[in-house]
Amino acid sequence: MMPLLLWGSVGLAVAMLLAVIVERAAAGLSRLRSARLEHQYMPLLRRALAGDAGATAALGRAPARHRETIGYLLIGPLIDDRDPARIAATRRVAREIFLVSLAGTYLGSRRWWRRALALRALGLIQDREHTAAIVAALDDPHSGVRAAALDALTDLRDPAAMPAILVRLLDASLQRGRRAAALDAFGSEAEAFVLALAEIDPDHRVEYARALAICGSARARPALRRWTLDDGPDVQAGALFALERVGLDEESARAALAALESDDARVRAGAARAFRGWNGPVDASEPLARHLEDAWTVAVPAARALQSMGSRGLARLDARAERPGLAGVLARQMIWEMESGVAS
Repeated sequence: MMPLLLWGSVGLAVAMLLAVIVERAAAGLSRLRSARLEHQYMPLLRRALAGDAGATAALGRAPARHRETIGYLLIGPLIDDRDPARIAATRRVAREIFLVSLAGTYLGSRRWWRRALALRALGLIQDREHTAAIVAALDDPHSGVRAAALDALTDLRDPAAMPAILVRLLDASLQRGRRAAALDAFGSEAEAFVLALAEIDPDHRVEYARALAICGSARARPALRRWTLDDGPDVQAGALFALERVGLDEESARAALAALESDDARVRAGAARAFRGWNGPVDASEPLARHLEDAWTVAVPAARALQSMGSRGLARLDARAERPGLAGVLARQMIWEMESGVAS
């Protein structure tokens, strides 16, 4: 048996070595082919984008097996270059060489990477004729395709797709950063829908508060002010975080002032952050100054808030600059930054 096992091991090792060699050779050939096609088609693509009808016609006559590569070369630059003129030129060329119809065909491909490519292409060239198909792809079984669909909808900014995006704010199968980017693409247009969702789904108000930190405006203040009184510290902290982004008014400033006395450090920290830049009628400078001796996570945003309040905050910092401990250290640091012009 030993010789058989030995020769079996040798055979397995040889087979694995051959597999690696074949894989690397195939990858090398694929790179060579891609480089050759890029060298062949990039000059034509540049001329086509510049308006050369002859170059566009030549691209349209390219073999079907080259269309996928042409699509990558045409669409890829839009990932970094979102110039409207470039997008318009790319859309024109894509339609004239039938890449849009190819992308529509790829949406039904059994290969997930082709479906993802089609979605990104349609989003980047902002083709709203396929909005419904892109929305449907949010339920694709492959995570890469779902991510591409969300990116495409972010690029499209089609109001018709906004409800479909917002109802997926809680979908953990979609990356949080992508969900945030999609919400940001619609801005304040999404605010009313988010507020409505929060009313009918109070169990997820933390997530809706995070959403309002992205798309909220003064319209959201009454709801956020109520949420600072929620039984859950996470909701309170989330509401205060959103108020920091939206900005305070007198009533929400009073709510943030009350939250400074919370037993939960996250809520106190959120309240302190909410007062950054506040110079309204509610004077929070002394309560904030008392929190310079709080936990580090609360003391630092309190110090930053005082620093942002101008003379009112500076007076409180001066009064504590000579104290020992954290309060004195933070007060001196904030004053030094203000005097040096490096305040953040």
